[in-house]
Amino acid sequence: MGFEDQRFNVNLSILFTELPLLERPAAAAAAGFTAVELWWPWIDSPTPERSELDALRKAIEDAGVQLTGLNFYAGRLPGPDRGALSLPGAESERFRANIDVAADLAGSLGCKALNALYGNRVDGVDPAEQDALALENLVLAARAADRIGAILLIEALNRPESPRYPLVSASAAVEVADRVDAASGLGNARFLMDLYHLSMNGEDLPSVIDRYASRTGHVQIADNPGRGAPGTGALPLADLLDRLRKAGYDGWVGLEYKPGDRPSAEAFDWLPR
Repeated sequence: MGFEDQRFNVNLSILFTELPLLERPAAAAAAGFTAVELWWPWIDSPTPERSELDALRKAIEDAGVQLTGLNFYAGRLPGPDRGALSLPGAESERFRANIDVAADLAGSLGCKALNALYGNRVDGVDPAEQDALALENLVLAARAADRIGAILLIEALNRPESPRYPLVSASAAVEVADRVDAASGLGNARFLMDLYHLSMNGEDLPSVIDRYASRTGHVQIADNPGRGAPGTGALPLADLLDRLRKAGYDGWVGLEYKPGDRPSAEAFDWLPR
């Protein structure tokens, strides 16, 4: 169990970033992975040219890997932004313009999970107004995900690194997923359980797993401190993944960690072969 009995996919927005985007799927395949996930790759454009979308699709198909997760447009990520869907005005409109573009790309590649980052609090805007806008946009996203047979993921981040992001606990993210399900009637909103972010928040990870495994649609890992590969920090990740398995989670585990001062291809020596 532990690492032995897991399905790992690699996040190409944090690993293999020393390579151009279109070379990363093949690099992941060469490293032994059969599945990949991505943040929205075009941070400046929620609606890139068709040729750019087609080129990424072809790179993934040619590499022979499965796209298992894709973020909706979330602003500058990595960078100061933490999502767009709760930001009144232009960013909310950019998120809405992206919904069908992201869903169509995911659907064309058989991707069954779309992640919607909530967005930071905005000075001078009532949080209740942001939450109402967020729910409206998340229902639209849930409908688009449902159209391609996918789930909608709601992620908790961590307060030290994202102090203006309102979803900084497992319970907060699950509550939003529950509200989306109630408003949409679709039942396809799920919790994205990122063990690194939750540990940074000081949560009791075994308790979170026991309580929320049944609401979890995807898991991501990195060690803490440092957000490096398993074994570079102090998190008992093998034990935690074992606990998730026993709690009924049998989905993908996304590797969303920094490779450190080495090429990404060398950052998987902890994996069982």
